[in-house]
Amino acid sequence: MTTVPATPTARAGVTSPPTTTVPSRAVRLKRGAQPTHSSMTGFQRWAWSTFRSRVLARPTDPALDENLVKAHIRMRSDEYLAVIYATTLVVGIATAVAGAVVGYLFVSAGVAFLGILIGVLLPVFGTIGTFFVLKGTPASKAKDRGRKIDRKISPSMSFISAMSSADVNIDAIFRELGRQKVYGEVAEEAAWITRDTELLGVDILTAIRNGASRTPSKRFQDFLQGVVTTATSGGQLKPYFLLKAEQFERENKLEQLQRVETMGLLAETFVTVVVAFPLFLIIIIAIFAVIGGGGTFMIDMLWGIVGAMIPLAQFGFIFFMYSIAQEMN
Repeated sequence: MTTVPATPTARAGVTSPPTTTVPSRAVRLKRGAQPTHSSMTGFQRWAWSTFRSRVLARPTDPALDENLVKAHIRMRSDEYLAVIYATTLVVGIATAVAGAVVGYLFVSAGVAFLGILIGVLLPVFGTIGTFFVLKGTPASKAKDRGRKIDRKISPSMSFISAMSSADVNIDAIFRELGRQKVYGEVAEEAAWITRDTELLGVDILTAIRNGASRTPSKRFQDFLQGVVTTATSGGQLKPYFLLKAEQFERENKLEQLQRVETMGLLAETFVTVVVAFPLFLIIIIAIFAVIGGGGTFMIDMLWGIVGAMIPLAQFGFIFFMYSIAQEMN
């Protein structure tokens, strides 16, 4: 068990009261658990030591800080920028070497223009692409977490309303919700709120308010802000939880219905575009090849349709159907 001593706060111009002994607050951890910290890998430490002065000379990026918190990437914005610079440098060197080797092979084969083009464009696009992909990764992960929270928010609200109906305190509700891993990212958000209350010594309403400011889901943010508003205005939380559970259940049913309709539309489009259209196209091209004497060109078109167009279209529809089916889970 670790104790965190409480210290009095002094303000300018205000006479501080007599010093009194404040009892220390116990921070409870699971049996056998030890406090941990986020450690950097060897590459990240090298990146920080190499580009530290460069990133510290730049002004801080509030958007990057916010996205790192929402994405649960446990790095500061300056550390993440250093990793971006280091990765971009490594990729730039690797693509430059690869471009030089490939360009030399093409030049040796007599295709000088293509060799020079590959030798120049490969490192340029590799370096620029790596930088912008890594720069946008926190925002992308934050949006992905927001979608996962929205998918699990309806059953998690049912859990919260059930706990509230049993007259369980709000801090205990979020503590138990954080332990239910079946609720995915919603449980992760609840665990962070519990961390603020039990480890950092923050009161439950402040912890919920902080959770609302850092969650990537707009719906979960509105829910948490409603909890704070209802509690501070003297309202009852039990009717609020029941109301939100019914609201999210209705919204979830509407979203499921929309996805089912979208899947039905995709199925009809699949039959028309991937099954019927290529079949008629193959028949028409075969007739033209026999009657019109298209020869090799028509045969190549047939091979292109059968070997490329039909498989790519099928894989594309499979990907879209799989994505929609995953959102329904």
